[in-house]
Amino acid sequence: MAEAHAAVAFSFSVTHEGVNVDVNHEALKAIFRSGLRSTKKSMGRIKNQMKNGVYPATPMSWLFVLTFVLAFILAGVDPSFGMIGWIKTHVPWLNTAPPLVSYYGSCILFATLIWLAKAFTWKYFLRLLLNYHNWMYESRGPMSLKTKLWLGTVKLMGGRKPMLMSYQFSLPKLSVPSIKDTMNRYLHSVQPLLDEEKYSRMERLAREFESGIGQKLQRYLVVKSWWATNYVSDWWEDYVYLSGRSPLMINSNFYAVDAVFINPTHRQASRAANIIYAMLLYRRELEREELNPILLNKTVPLCSAQYERQFQTTRIPGLEKDKLVHYKDSNHIAVYHKGRFFKVYIYYRGRLLKPVEIEKTIQQILDDDSEPAPGEEHLAALTAGDRVPWYNAREEYFKKGKNKASLDAVEKAAFFVSLDDEPQNYDPKDPSKLSEFGRAMLHGKGYDRWFDKSFTLVVTSNGRVGFNGEHSWADAPIMAHLWEYSMFEDFFVQGYTEDGYCKGEITTPPPNPIRLEWDLPKPCLQAIETSLEAAKQLIADVDLELLVHDQYGKGFMKVCRVSPDAYIQLALQIAYYRMNKKFCLTYESSMTRLFREGRTETVRSCTVESCDFVRAMDDPQKTREERIALMKKAADVHQINCRNAMTGKGIDRHLFCLYVVSKYLEVDSPFLSEVLSEPWRLSTSQTPHQQTNKLDLTRHPEHISAGGGFGPVADDGYGVSYIIAGEDCVFFHVSCKNSCPTTSSTKMVQAIVKALSDIRTMFEQH
Repeated sequence: MAEAHAAVAFSFSVTHEGVNVDVNHEALKAIFRSGLRSTKKSMGRIKNQMKNGVYPATPMSWLFVLTFVLAFILAGVDPSFGMIGWIKTHVPWLNTAPPLVSYYGSCILFATLIWLAKAFTWKYFLRLLLNYHNWMYESRGPMSLKTKLWLGTVKLMGGRKPMLMSYQFSLPKLSVPSIKDTMNRYLHSVQPLLDEEKYSRMERLAREFESGIGQKLQRYLVVKSWWATNYVSDWWEDYVYLSGRSPLMINSNFYAVDAVFINPTHRQASRAANIIYAMLLYRRELEREELNPILLNKTVPLCSAQYERQFQTTRIPGLEKDKLVHYKDSNHIAVYHKGRFFKVYIYYRGRLLKPVEIEKTIQQILDDDSEPAPGEEHLAALTAGDRVPWYNAREEYFKKGKNKASLDAVEKAAFFVSLDDEPQNYDPKDPSKLSEFGRAMLHGKGYDRWFDKSFTLVVTSNGRVGFNGEHSWADAPIMAHLWEYSMFEDFFVQGYTEDGYCKGEITTPPPNPIRLEWDLPKPCLQAIETSLEAAKQLIADVDLELLVHDQYGKGFMKVCRVSPDAYIQLALQIAYYRMNKKFCLTYESSMTRLFREGRTETVRSCTVESCDFVRAMDDPQKTREERIALMKKAADVHQINCRNAMTGKGIDRHLFCLYVVSKYLEVDSPFLSEVLSEPWRLSTSQTPHQQTNKLDLTRHPEHISAGGGFGPVADDGYGVSYIIAGEDCVFFHVSCKNSCPTTSSTKMVQAIVKALSDIRTMFEQH
């Protein structure tokens, strides 16, 4: 029973007959189980840290070395060349022990030292191997002998059955590019965007910076790269995300939607239960490090550091800068429905609740017809508005009493769940419904998502699901991994009955949900309404359209011998140019997780080569063959730029860090100030899929998620996210602002469709 979790274990009263002590055995059992679970988790973390510290060596390899040493000793041969004797006489606790203990203890210690030396040598050699990135630059076709040998060596040195964090200590550090290389790449990237006069001016500023203050800033940055694990990531998190004072909703948070081609059940409680259970299974595997690390080519590891804060993480508002708070454990989730907040326990009697038990608890919430407390319905709008008013309200009204207890329940929850009272769907005959689905996940009503949580799981009234993710703790691929895992568990493992309910039977009634209590004074109610008004203005201004492009997908793109990502990026360039009669600075997100604690880098997708191709598409003087040649040249350049970004040779993170150093040193740089203020009018990102081998999309293409998106970065620009959903389909999420008279997501979607059609026609012409 839920009451047992909140009860006091001991209570006593004093009467004329003496002291009466009342012991609540259920509470004591709950406390014992909670402590036991925490102890087990702590021991598991220590065990995993020890394993990861010596990986790719294993405890079995230690036993082999020990056996090898003892075998030589028993054969009368000293494999240590006198080292064992030295250990026996110089190690304090061994030189006073009985002779037999002293001798064999020295042997064990020597074997352990040899094993550790081998382990760390192995680890260091693996790091040297992973510093090599030329394999990424090989052209399509048969793999070179050099790359085959390198991959084979990495696979051999990489060990067997790695845990999620096993490769962390073997990953190389991100090195700082040279000032000269970054300046050259930057100037080449802006060449198609500037006329001759403006380009000459920018070139002069860049060269002055390169030979002047840039050298000083670079030295500080190089020193930081020696000291810090990653010279970019901490500043990127602090200054790009946590220092922002504007609302997280739309401006920072991102979203994802369901696998829209299927809907396994229309029962809200049942779908919520299965997805919640799948996410909790994922959390358990994450905590035990049983998730497989992501490997490129099934060999090259990516950094897994971002996974650590996926659950029990909340962004706390600050006056000048927010902070991320991560709790090591949580035995509950927070649920919102029709203006009420609930605390739902996910463990009972030492075990994780089954889907059918979670279903019963969720149904209790759905059936609860109690009214929200004054201000409770719109409370989460505080997380949707500006950060400073939320900070002030939190400091003033949520530091004590029931408000603090209830806020703690939300912020310390494993994650937040929003049970919407409206349906969402996909209808091929009515594309606007999918766009409505996307808008519901991006912002909802402005008060029914806790935008500060690492993520909010959203379950609609007809069983559709999606999520809204906070961005500072990690990037989209981490949430995509969880989403893919959850979809697989939901569809193929847990499943539903013929009536759409969760499978299984309830043997013991699960804990009842606990209604959170709030006591919000009038000034706090006013702060909530002020934040809600700000949220409503943001919502009214966002223009979001989703497109299901099912005319063709990556199957045709690969037949054209063009990278699907480059293919789509070039189509976006055509679409933007046709709408605006000019090119713009284009942002494409790329990961840097080949390095320890790597996050993202920018691929500047608008290049001299892409502009040449775009102009050729509408130039009647150009032949089909010339256009195809220009497209393939532009695609090859795009691929090189992507690889440069992935391998630490990007432009923008280096410039950003130089700018941060200049601010610390209180040095003004006209070049950096101008570069960092340039607007990204076209901000793009590809949503990853199939990060695991669980979901076979070749056999089950309908199970692909429709991906997700984000709000526009510039007031007069577009945010475009896309997911290449199998061989014959691509989903696009296009956003802009209604307040800008020159942008329209509907027109941009139409331009994208036309661009993709024209490219296909170009390749199919004879």
